[in-house]
Amino acid sequence: MDLNHKRVLIIKPSSLGDVVHALPVVHAIKRGYPQCYVAWIVQSSFAGILENDPTIDELIPIAIPSTSDPAAQRGAYRKAALATAASIRDLRRRFHRSPFDLALDLHASFRSGLFGLACRGARRIGFSDAKELNTWFQHELVQCSEAAVHAVDKNLEYARYLGVEPKPEDFRVVVGDQQRQRVQSFLAERGVAGGARLVYVNPCARWATKLWNVDAWAKVCGQLRERSGMHIVLGGAASDRPYLDAIRAAAHTDLLITAGELSLSESAALLELSDLYLGVDSGPMHIAAFLDTPVVALFGPTDPAKVGPYGEGHEVVRREGLPCLGCRKRSCDNRRCMDELDPVELAQICQAVLARRSTARSCLSRGFKS
Repeated sequence: MDLNHKRVLIIKPSSLGDVVHALPVVHAIKRGYPQCYVAWIVQSSFAGILENDPTIDELIPIAIPSTSDPAAQRGAYRKAALATAASIRDLRRRFHRSPFDLALDLHASFRSGLFGLACRGARRIGFSDAKELNTWFQHELVQCSEAAVHAVDKNLEYARYLGVEPKPEDFRVVVGDQQRQRVQSFLAERGVAGGARLVYVNPCARWATKLWNVDAWAKVCGQLRERSGMHIVLGGAASDRPYLDAIRAAAHTDLLITAGELSLSESAALLELSDLYLGVDSGPMHIAAFLDTPVVALFGPTDPAKVGPYGEGHEVVRREGLPCLGCRKRSCDNRRCMDELDPVELAQICQAVLARRSTARSCLSRGFKS
């Protein structure tokens, strides 16, 4: 099918990592059909990761409170239901004025099915294995091959269904020059010289089961700082600040905290500048992987085969041998999968990845591949 001069709606509002996973689909579609118009329904808190991408012609932000966030307060489900109803009303009015030809439901939930239904007249396409009755809302269903295990590979079935074969250039996050300049100024104001080597450490996640303990983070950050001399940056949301302050205090070394200081798009610029991402399974991990920043990721309750850092050159660290690995529990009394990870071993893995990166850069500067 030819999508040139067609209006294509992407439905993938959350979470941050899932939004990043959908980017190659949009890039492939726009590359194959450069004259199509692409709009994206996205949670307003995640819109920043898309705002500099020239392949996205229109962002349609929505604001629906999370019901899965551990910080969600009483009445979260009622607030989410009311916000969903309000969003659907707004979308109907918007789509009545500016209709779309295709609605691609990459989110595969009951709510996203309602969003697609609000786009009257559009041909709605969803996944054949979608849950929550999502398939009832679709005109066509994308079948996923058994080889499509990772979330990114599963999303790419959409591009193939629409007649576009993905290419390496489709796997990217676009960072704006304004954000790069802001990050350079932010670092300079805190005594970090231009060109300094950085490790971006993200200990934060919404799931309590993904969190490592403060002392372990402090130890690995201290060792990296001492042995490599690199600047260690602790990232996270403003609400994570007490946790990050505790890590810095326990590390007894100079760690720079960016939580609450940089926007999402600016954090992406900092990840682009960094020599390494070290952290838990989270949205910033997926951003780093798509920015070609090497990743060392700690995994316990989630499965790296499905949601690990995408691409080559990354390392996943797990406490192997536990029958409960990949349980997907958000709370757990038995935290062996994370608590038994060795910070000394983790620091060594980070140094090995950094050494490989340095060797690759040296080879590249001399004009040959490592």
